[in-house]
Amino acid sequence: MSTDVGTVDKTRNRELVHFVTQQTRFALVGNILQHPEGLPSMYELEELNPSVSDATVYKHIQKLIDAGIVKEVALDGDERRQGYPWKFYGLSDEGREFLNDHNLLAAEETLQRIYDTISDKPEKMVKYENAPRPDSR
Repeated sequence: MSTDVGTVDKTRNRELVHFVTQQTRFALVGNILQHPEGLPSMYELEELNPSVSDATVYKHIQKLIDAGIVKEVALDGDERRQGYPWKFYGLSDEGREFLNDHNLLAAEETLQRIYDTISDKPEKMVKYENAPRPDSR
């Protein structure tokens, strides 16, 4: 008995859409999309999601990485600065393609404009937003 590859792909896509659009994971994807550099640090993601624990943010970012939607990007050792983050999270090429194929990137510009209007950011968050980031996006 053979399985139709197209059916498997459709099922996988449906499952991945459901996975990505789970509330916390979708919020994290939105946070990445709205970030000025598209590469927020874990601290920034935690600050943008105050209704969930830091451990939950970390767990869901790891799940998005495992699913190939998000990638972890780190500064090289010689580019790291004390007191600043050195690990960042952005969409993988495959993740961006998947989100685009499923019309989940449509609000990217709007999300970025909304992010720009947040005026009560903690000082540490402003500092982290301005931290050096890897060129890889």
